[in-house]
Formats: sequence, structure tokens, C-alpha cells
Amino acid sequence: MPPSYEEKIPVDHLIRVVNEAVEKIDVSALLAQYPGGGMSSYHPKMLLKVLVYAYTEKLYSSRRIGKALRENLYFMWISGENTPDFRTINDFRGSRMKGVIEEVFSAVLEHLIAIGHVKLEHYFLDGTKIEADANTHKVVWAKKRETYHQWVQAQIKELLKHIEEVNEEEQAEYGDDDLEEMGGNGQTEVNSALLRKKIDELNQKLRELVRTKRETQSARKALKKLEGDCLVRLKNTNNRQRGWETAAATPRPIRMQAACA
Repeated sequence: MPPSYEEKIPVDHLIRVVNEAVEKIDVSALLAQYPGGGMSSYHPKMLLKVLVYAYTEKLYSSRRIGKALRENLYFMWISGENTPDFRTINDFRGSRMKGVIEEVFSAVLEHLIAIGHVKLEHYFLDGTKIEADANTHKVVWAKKRETYHQWVQAQIKELLKHIEEVNEEEQAEYGDDDLEEMGGNGQTEVNSALLRKKIDELNQKLRELVRTKRETQSARKALKKLEGDCLVRLKNTNNRQRGWETAAATPRPIRMQAACA
């Protein structure tokens, strides 16, 4: 039997922390936002887990999140292999759920920062750095804890604003279509016809290439044979020529006739 997703997720992985944190949240207010008490194709808590984990991974595009749900092991695990598309994700984090999701994400992100699973500076849009050794400033941190909390909240709000801008830009680019890889332009038949045409053209080129290759191989064989025959003839001719030259250069013996008595 192939290993399950559960076996492939490390025990202390970030996604387990996100899953546990969201699982313990009282989602009654979340369910109240849904018509009919939360009866939806996908459970809001599952969608909330997906969004919070996606945001912690700096994955903000609804279409990219949908892609991750189809292809990424960790997203498959936290979603229970559910695959809501980008429309469902956008509807969920729309105006009705926006405030709730932001509150949950902020709380979870602060928790992850506190336990050292993520660094807040990784989410800053301006490249701000935080003092690496906070232990040397325990007194300062203790005195300014509330100020620090407010500062973190302000940074998270900026991040959430950026997330919204990312999705607005994506919607402007794609409209009601999904990513190109999903064939989201609504022209499946046209695309299939174009693909068949390209394949036919490619097959024709390959046949021509094979024919040309065979002709080239035949020509090479003929040329090689011709070269071989010519070399043999040339060698024989050279040998005969050398024989003639040698014979011509050798003096013939003079025969002496006997003197007449």
C-alpha cells in the first residue's frame, strides 16, 4: 500500500500547527455568515485552514491556491483532498468573511511568530528586519509588549491589504477564467482543433526528417562506396604507373655480336 498523506507530513511541520490552531477556534461566528447555518459544498473551517496556511506560505492568489490544492501534498492533507476552485476561494474570503478571516489569520500568525515557526520579517513588504537576538531585550519587550502587539497588527494589516491587491490584479487579468494550464478560456473545441493541427504539422515534419535522414544515409553509403572504389582504382593505377616508370628507367643490356672470322 502506498504511504498516506499523514505519514508524509512531518510531526512538527508548520501545517500541523495551523491545522491544530484553526481546529480549536470557535467557528460559530464563521458558520453564521453562511446561509442556512453554514450548509455549503465545502466546510468553512476547511476553507479557513487552507487560506491561513496559504497566507503563511505567502501564497495569496486564489488560482495559485487552487493549483496547490490539486498538486501539493500539504494542501491536499489540510483540505482533506477537497479541491475548491478559485471562485469558491474568492467567494469565501469575500466581503462577508473578510473580517473573520483577517482576525483568524492575524491570531494564528502571531502564535506562529511567538513559537518560532515563522519570522514576521519574512512577510514585510518593505524588507524591514527585526533584531535577531530578542532575549537581550526581554525588559524592553516586556515594557513595550502592547506597543509591539499593535505594531505587529499594523504589519499584518498591510500584508492583508497587499493580498487583496494581488487578487484584484489577478481578477483583472483572468476575469472568469482559471489558469492557462486548466484551459480556462472556454474554447476547448478550438484549442483541441489547434492542437490537432499542430500535431499533424509536427508529424509531417518528423516524417520529412526521417525521409531526409534515410536519404542522407543512403547518399553517405553511396559516397563511401564510390570513394572506396575510386581509391582502389587510383591505387592500382599508381602501381601500374610506378611499374612503367621503373621499367623505363632500367637500362637494357647491349648484345655483342661475334667478330667475323
